[in-house]
Amino acid sequence: MEGKNELNGRIQIQGSKNAALPILAACMLIPGVCKLKNCPDITDIRYMCNLLESTGAQVQITNTVIHTGIDIEVDTRTVQDYRLPGQYVSAMRSSVVLMGAMLGRIGEVSVNYPGGCVIGERPIDLHLHGLEKLGAQIWTENRHIHAYADELKGAVIDFPFPSVGATQNVVMAAVTAKGTTIIKHAAREPEVIELCKFLNQAGADIELSEAYQTQGTLVIHGVELCRLHETTYEIIPDRIVAGTYLFAALAAGGDITLEHVPIEQLDSVCDVLTSMGAQIAVNKQDREIHLNAQKRDQIVNLPYIETDVYPAFPTDLQSPLIAAACVAKKRLVIKEKIFSSRYKIVEELQRMGAKITVQKDTAIVEGGRELEGRAVIAKELRGGAALVIAGLCASGITTIADSYFIKRGYQDIAGDLSRLGARISYVDR
Repeated sequence: MEGKNELNGRIQIQGSKNAALPILAACMLIPGVCKLKNCPDITDIRYMCNLLESTGAQVQITNTVIHTGIDIEVDTRTVQDYRLPGQYVSAMRSSVVLMGAMLGRIGEVSVNYPGGCVIGERPIDLHLHGLEKLGAQIWTENRHIHAYADELKGAVIDFPFPSVGATQNVVMAAVTAKGTTIIKHAAREPEVIELCKFLNQAGADIELSEAYQTQGTLVIHGVELCRLHETTYEIIPDRIVAGTYLFAALAAGGDITLEHVPIEQLDSVCDVLTSMGAQIAVNKQDREIHLNAQKRDQIVNLPYIETDVYPAFPTDLQSPLIAAACVAKKRLVIKEKIFSSRYKIVEELQRMGAKITVQKDTAIVEGGRELEGRAVIAKELRGGAALVIAGLCASGITTIADSYFIKRGYQDIAGDLSRLGARISYVDR
């Protein structure tokens, strides 16, 4: 990409990666055909489809009418194999949520430890603890996990931390468990709510009560497998992609409108952007966010921000914020409270001229820097997207190697930004 070009125009936001993946896994629970609309066409989605097919399910993918995503039809009536192939599991961490769905459907699953981005300690202990509380027998051997259950039974599960993946895994297993399951300190992210809505639409009995919304107490009343039925569900737009593009416009300057945006999920992000000097207008009826950051001299860092579980500022937008903070005025101190090693981008930004120091879980960004284009390397998904933001601001040419990390979550980041006026393209080598 060639930097120093403002972003102007309108683009539509893709479907949510973090909502689509667990809902695809949940299709395993429904003995029939489910259709998911507006899924993002990204590598992680393709991996999940491959995993479903490996069990015997039939998956059909079609492009959407407006070509902003794909529709996926999953037929699980032919499911028979409980073993999930390692090449897909090792490439994608979210594959672990298939454990709960497979236990709920056929009572057995065999899977490698999941892979994905290396962003610190991401143990799956909470996943396994929750499934064991429901009655699953789990044993591990050489980083391979096997789980079996004659019958799953409802239980009270108290998570010490509101893990999104563990909550989703337990929800899927509890849907067909005998009796009632209560999850205390359940994650409240929109993607968990969407999973519950999908399952309820397919015949599950999950209470999305005020106690859940305010305290994280989620109640699942188990139903017989035969109660679950076919359904069609539309995937929500991706709040992290929307946030990434908003920070890109803040950093590069310009005037953009994002269409098909989950506005109610972006309060903390819009608060940060506004506090930094961007002008934001929200059109809830048309689901659009307009951001104006043409006055570059008015973009100033906040003194302190920390990431946390929803509805606080999301960890997935920490790296894009850091990239924007490099060119904004004054200093930003940001504390990462979710993942222990999410500062892998710092070394690459320093090579471009950024002044950043890291002290354990805190990064200190000295703003007002002039970034220079360099050959840099994406080391994980969100950090890779943040390097794109840095390249948009930098003088000269920036190239990003290992862009496959970015394609795990962004359907067409180069195409989207090109439509906004950026000079950016993919290069196949």
